[in-house]
Amino acid sequence: MFEIYRKTIDWGGRPLTLETGRIARQADGAVVATYGETTVLCTVVAAKQADPGRDFFPLTVNYQEKTYAAGKIPGGFFKREGRPSEKETLTSRLIDRPIRPLFPAEFRNDTQVICTVLSHDMENDPDVVAMVGASAALTLSGIPFFGPIGGARVGYKDGAYLLNPVPDDLADSSLDLVVAGTQDAVLMVESEAKELDEAVMLGAVMFGHQQMQPVIDAIIALAEEAAKEPWDLPEKPDNSALEAKVGELARAGLEAAYAITEKQERRAKIDAVKAAVKEALADDAEALDKVGDILKSMEKTIVRGNIIAGKPRIDGRALDQVRPIVSEVGVLPRAHGSALFTRGETQALAVTTLGTGDDEQLIDALEGSYREHFMLHYNFPPYSVGETGRVGFTGRREVGHGKLAWRALKAVLPSKESFPYTIRIVSEVTESNGSSSMATVCGSSLSMMDAGVPLVRPVSGIAMGLIKEGDKFAVLSDILGDEDHLGDMDFKVAGTEQGITSLQMDIKIAGITEEIMEKALAQASGGRAHILGEMNKALTGARTELSVNAPRIETMQINKEKIREVIGTGGKVIREIVETTGAKVDIEDDGSIKVSSSDPEAIKKAVAWIEGIVAEPELGRIYDGKVVRIMDFGAFVNFIGNRDGLVHISELADHRVDKVTDIVKEGDQVKVKVLDIDDRGKVRLSMRLVNQETGEELEDTRPAKGGKNRD
Repeated sequence: MFEIYRKTIDWGGRPLTLETGRIARQADGAVVATYGETTVLCTVVAAKQADPGRDFFPLTVNYQEKTYAAGKIPGGFFKREGRPSEKETLTSRLIDRPIRPLFPAEFRNDTQVICTVLSHDMENDPDVVAMVGASAALTLSGIPFFGPIGGARVGYKDGAYLLNPVPDDLADSSLDLVVAGTQDAVLMVESEAKELDEAVMLGAVMFGHQQMQPVIDAIIALAEEAAKEPWDLPEKPDNSALEAKVGELARAGLEAAYAITEKQERRAKIDAVKAAVKEALADDAEALDKVGDILKSMEKTIVRGNIIAGKPRIDGRALDQVRPIVSEVGVLPRAHGSALFTRGETQALAVTTLGTGDDEQLIDALEGSYREHFMLHYNFPPYSVGETGRVGFTGRREVGHGKLAWRALKAVLPSKESFPYTIRIVSEVTESNGSSSMATVCGSSLSMMDAGVPLVRPVSGIAMGLIKEGDKFAVLSDILGDEDHLGDMDFKVAGTEQGITSLQMDIKIAGITEEIMEKALAQASGGRAHILGEMNKALTGARTELSVNAPRIETMQINKEKIREVIGTGGKVIREIVETTGAKVDIEDDGSIKVSSSDPEAIKKAVAWIEGIVAEPELGRIYDGKVVRIMDFGAFVNFIGNRDGLVHISELADHRVDKVTDIVKEGDQVKVKVLDIDDRGKVRLSMRLVNQETGEELEDTRPAKGGKNRD
């Protein structure tokens, strides 16, 4: 019934198996990829015909995690998987980015790749497994695809690179990098690093590219046995006559447009040229369907040709020149921290809010639930590019750019123990003309320092571009939107003066060489240093004082055995503390307590209350107390937390007392001195040895035992 094909290799000390022919046989391509005991089903289906007149490639990649893969049942009312998580969205992008450039330009059929996690062994992340499986499924499908690609995760520990590190190794690694590429070149890089230099980062990319080659070989070997017949591509029509006509109508206007440095004016000129061409060809419906592609190709030829020829860029800059920068901090009076970072026509308003443990994000992942105390949210409203559009929708792009900035800043955050705040940054992109994600990195760094977050060092970021024609190439610093759109590479580098904290690369051609990457990294280093210098004009380090609007947090450590006493039966005690003082109190299982409030006096009262509960009485120390019970032989006084001690009738006053109620009554506030604590923890107190007015210790004037009583 089944015609199963399978290839297994040892990869990084664990078996990688690619299997086809048993599951999802009606898909154009289907591969079950298993690494260790992590299994992902990867399928690909493409429509047999493209919609007429379509001028783009409609590729969709969906990575989805099923909770049964980890032996879990989904939470929530419906008990089924819902909207994609951030991890699913990011992994979908991770797979999309390296495969998209490998489809032929003339292929515009609807294509969908679906990667479903079926099993997760809690050691091998499904993201790289899904990427490998998707590449194999595309290679087997017969759909036009210039693959296969491979992928690998790279760590760096003790001066050595690690291939596909497991979570324990990754926790101690100073690098988490995912690289994808073909046999000949690198296509995509996504990374998070702890201030590593350019040489280490480049070495990691090349190490990953080398280590993925056995995977590519295994996919090719599987395809030799199981691949379907390749699809026929539509023949390229001969449009030479139309291209010549459009050139006569548009070339001069487009060349003039790309000599305009201001974005909106340039776009208006380009739109006018395109409208004039379409008006001239209004009677030729067939020509109108083709003119969009011809004009786009002409734009690329003009811009790329100028740069390769050594002419100034669109806005007149040199290849390594960064646009003018203005950095401002404290721009919002009520925010805990804020910054407005403007670079040319790209601008980000970054706002930092500090919260408490209650504000941490609870993340329910396949690997288990955990809490995140650092969040960065990126918003790209349509007005930022002078357009109208949908508002309130968080797309894949917003999630991806926000995560890139999050990775860039994570390495320089203070430890949670030294700065026990939940940190949320929101970056509102208010203008955009290239690299708003790197503007977000710069603005967010300034915003956190404005809020008083003690970053290890400030972080800046820059986006690099590439124009490659044959053997000639040019690397561009701080690319414009048009240079990104018409170029071959988007290479983003973020870091401090000490090293790189994040690197992301996307290639639109069949790959780039080590030489190009090395030049891009070196040029990016100079650009980052320049941007840091401009940022330092606004703020060089974190403010020493938090905003008056930010909550204050005080941490304290108690004996774990005392946690129950602070919480009280059914939470009675801790509720009383919170309601009475107005401060928030968070208690951890290890006995650490965070007391927070925007009112320092509330914190002081709550801390004193807790200290009173957990404190142990000290011999000879004088305490304030309250009479809680009267007995014939003395009075019980609550003097420390919920701790009571006995003031014997002989210790109530410096004279003979016949009746306890002659001296004290229940509810009286008194001062007592600790006389003794026995082996069972019972405490003997004295009032007669304390001046009730001043709380000062009095001299014991009573005769010693055996002496004559003065009465």
